Amino acid sequence: MKAIVTGHTKGLGAAIAGELLARGVPVLGLARGGAAELAAKYPALLREAALDLSDAAALGAWLAGPALREWLDGCGTALLVNNAGVVNPVGPLAEQDPASVVRAVSLNVAAPLALAAAVVRAAQGAETRILHISSGAARNAYPGWSVYCATKAALDHHARAVALDGDGRVRAVSLAPGVIDTGMQAEIRATPESRFPMRERFVQMKNQGALAAPEQSARKVVAYLLAANFGAKPVDDVREV
Repeated sequence: MKAIVTGHTKGLGAAIAGELLARGVPVLGLARGGAAELAAKYPALLREAALDLSDAAALGAWLAGPALREWLDGCGTALLVNNAGVVNPVGPLAEQDPASVVRAVSLNVAAPLALAAAVVRAAQGAETRILHISSGAARNAYPGWSVYCATKAALDHHARAVALDGDGRVRAVSLAPGVIDTGMQAEIRATPESRFPMRERFVQMKNQGALAAPEQSARKVVAYLLAANFGAKPVDDVREV
């Protein structure tokens, strides 16, 4: 068994990578930077590739190379955790920078879908489990979050459609991990209420201690990923398991 985790250098992605490594699962981390602490702790299990997943040309070039195929060569089970994502741009359409929209769609949608296809091909018939990190925003529309809601909803629908393909070797789930105390949450709380009218709700969750620690959420997410019935529900919420 081997795993690929995107955005493994911080927040939930770092916690998921750390949980997999602690269980002895080798991880290939894809991010713009490196995870020095994880690399020092698990030098034999962690491999990293410096890659800007929002850069379609860079991602395409990397996928055309041998790295993914070599990583999964002879692997019995391939795990892909599509964790990397951005919440910006936030605000109504008139305030959205079009270039930021392109970057968000590239990172939040194009990269996960391309990686899913590439991993299945590179796994060469081995069992493949694809886990998209989704959000409650995929299932509920929020003012100011039209791009974030739409991109996360795309991951949900991708998992539903993959399930309909009927390939027993491939299982995909788009999983909402709950509200987690990460840098993205800090970014949300720092957004002016004029751009995100629901800002106060997230401020209150932080003040009331209602945000889960990344490590706590990661344990639940990884347990879900490794469970025997993974894929039974293509769209799920870890809080409802």
